[in-house]
Amino acid sequence: MSGQGSGGNVLAVLCSFFILGLGQLLQARLVIAIIQFVLAGILWLSIVIWLIHLWSTIDAAKFKA
Repeated sequence: MSGQGSGGNVLAVLCSFFILGLGQLLQARLVIAIIQFVLAGILWLSIVIWLIHLWSTIDAAKFKA
């Protein structure tokens, strides 16, 4: 019987920790794996954009002519 806490679930947790959606993919849950992977990509892009925006703002504030 495979349930919560089984070796397969532990492996899925470890995989999802590093790449969101990979654990669900290992559990053969394709739809939720794709959804989580796409949402993680969108979130990653949005965070990167905000970090670049913040860096640009700080750089402009520190500029000495």
